[in-house]
Amino acid sequence: MPSTLFKNARLLDPWTHLDQTGDLLAVDGVISAIGAGAAAAAPADAVVVECDGHCLAPGLVDMRVHLSEPGHEYLEDIETTSRAAVAGGITSLVALPGTEPVLDEVSTVEFVSRRAKKLGLVNIYAYAAATRGLAGKELTEMGLLAQAGAVGFTDGGRAIADALVMRRALSYARTFDQLIVQHPEEPKLAAGGAVTEGEVATRLGLPGITPVAELIMIERDLHLVEITGARYHVAHVSTAAAIDAIRRAKARGLPVTCDTAPAYFMLNETAIEEYRTFTKLSPPLRSEADRRAVVEGLRDGTIDAIASDHRPHDQDSKRLPFTSAAAGIIGLETLLPLALTLHHKGDVPLARVLRALTQAPADILRLPIGRLALGAAADLVLIDLDRPYRIRVDQFKSKARNTPFDGMPVQGCVLKTFVAGRNVHSAERV
Repeated sequence: MPSTLFKNARLLDPWTHLDQTGDLLAVDGVISAIGAGAAAAAPADAVVVECDGHCLAPGLVDMRVHLSEPGHEYLEDIETTSRAAVAGGITSLVALPGTEPVLDEVSTVEFVSRRAKKLGLVNIYAYAAATRGLAGKELTEMGLLAQAGAVGFTDGGRAIADALVMRRALSYARTFDQLIVQHPEEPKLAAGGAVTEGEVATRLGLPGITPVAELIMIERDLHLVEITGARYHVAHVSTAAAIDAIRRAKARGLPVTCDTAPAYFMLNETAIEEYRTFTKLSPPLRSEADRRAVVEGLRDGTIDAIASDHRPHDQDSKRLPFTSAAAGIIGLETLLPLALTLHHKGDVPLARVLRALTQAPADILRLPIGRLALGAAADLVLIDLDRPYRIRVDQFKSKARNTPFDGMPVQGCVLKTFVAGRNVHSAERV
């Protein structure tokens, strides 16, 4: 593998608080020199990447991706997921277990890993199901699944609703020092709902889901975490009350982390006006006060990570009455520019935004990625922080097109993506 010298880059690394202009050398797929001396150490045959002062940062780590292969390859397959990921600057992603068959056996978890390695575009890890068939009843063999490479356990887009099952899952996970990831929604309170409960839902005549459904599930689980001592992660947190509960739990020293998705800091419930099914999510878009609370949670560090929550759907699944339409949007190729709006608006410092996209999810998952460090894999993204453009869904690498952000003006784009020092994506003209 040829060496690669990145010259004249703005080196950004939230782990070491690095923010300086300099060079970086990658040899045999790992970072071998940073800053002074990197150019002098480069072999004569090194490939030179002229960065022109643009930002060179760790590749993004997306900890929540709905993978459609196996089972629904017509929506998205591992190859198109990988191409969309690297186009978005993502060098590592974690697949949720809701495939067909479900990732609840060693063979299915290993299948995902083998397919990803064969393609060689992006590092794909997998969560295993916490319960067999995602049915919420019988626990999976966490020990064997962890040995097979599972980085955590979750029932994906379904809450582990039974309190006794959740207590057992947390206790079992604690035995193997594994992570439990929860979809925070009390299903009986959410049953039949399509949007968040409130004035907008009433005006549109749509069945509402009380925001308390999120809070109740999280507060219940926090008590179980206190009993068991297990590592617990809340996915796509979306309400002010839930964020406050997590903030208090962290202050008490509980092993709790959480993430959110760009839709919850970019949009509020008014985006569903005109019954736009591309804005139907699970959990649903919330009030403006909740949206601001998500931004504040990212600013103060209560919310650790930003994940795409990429969920591809075909047109037929979205071109339905709002209550019947599928929930979820794609997000691999919009993750970075939407997250950078927090920086450009002055809401969240750039270093914290990058940390939420790189180091924080890697640390939660206990993966040795997401940072610029000597000896670390040269998984890198070159970013033009300030280039303005409009998101254009017709240019996406993903098979799916279900995003509410088509046509939105943004600043900041991926120029090149590198995995183990190899250039796996170069941007076309934006």
